[in-house]
Amino acid sequence: MKSRWHERTAKPSPARRNDGRLAWVLIAPAVVGFLVFYAYPTVRGIYLSFTDFHVLTPPKWVGLANFRELLHDDVFWHSLGVTVYFVILSVVLGTLISLMTAVIMHRLSASTVIRGMIMLPFLISNVVAALVWSWMLDPQLGIINIVIEKLTGQSIMFFGSGGWAIPSLAAIMVWKYLGYYALLIFAGLQTIPPTIYEAGRVDGASELQMFRRLTIPLLRPILVMVVILTVINAFQVFDIIEVTTKGGPANASNVLQMYIYDKAFSQFDFGYAATMSLALLALLIAVTFTQMRLARADESDLS
Repeated sequence: MKSRWHERTAKPSPARRNDGRLAWVLIAPAVVGFLVFYAYPTVRGIYLSFTDFHVLTPPKWVGLANFRELLHDDVFWHSLGVTVYFVILSVVLGTLISLMTAVIMHRLSASTVIRGMIMLPFLISNVVAALVWSWMLDPQLGIINIVIEKLTGQSIMFFGSGGWAIPSLAAIMVWKYLGYYALLIFAGLQTIPPTIYEAGRVDGASELQMFRRLTIPLLRPILVMVVILTVINAFQVFDIIEVTTKGGPANASNVLQMYIYDKAFSQFDFGYAATMSLALLALLIAVTFTQMRLARADESDLS
């Protein structure tokens, strides 16, 4: 009894203390980076959201004045509606196309070359992707509009039309992240035991029935993660829209990030921009936890 108590209360050995110091040294850069680039800006932004701050003058505490202005800001609510429309298109199209791509890779192709090619768009920066697609969708010189004009006799103003702007931007977003999400789902497909499908075939289930009743339920944790990542990326979209439409035409693609940027760096109203950023952060947290709760993301039908 005394020996056990002595082992529990004994001081750690010098080797273990050295390991602890080495561990702190190794994680120190990550901790410092988190504090400097994430924690401090977040706390600073929360503070500025309660102030009237225009860069050249010191912040002036105004309490909830910015939040009251936010509730009556028609441009903010319009931008939020545009953002939600963009998010819905990106999530629905992105998840469905990524799922179809992953299933095709899983069933028909074992080539690592094809998987690598699918990942290529994800490795391209958003700015480069937006530039390439803006050239391809150009109403006069774009290759896609040239083909459309030969087939229908008229071109489409993909970025110059209020009805086409957001769907076109969502399509670029889906293309950009297709490979990444498809590989995540593909990895999830690898975890499903083949015996489950063999049992389904013995019971007379068709491929479509097994896909609906076996594959989709067993992929739920992966699909929830893909949806959450898509929602976060879509809510934070900025560079693609800045390069292509700049929020136009007539604010048709003026998503919330564009409005925040305009308030901060064009009108220099950093206090109100911080308020909108805080509102966006709260919205993302609420949406993420709601999705995880409703979809039971921490559960798997394999267990």
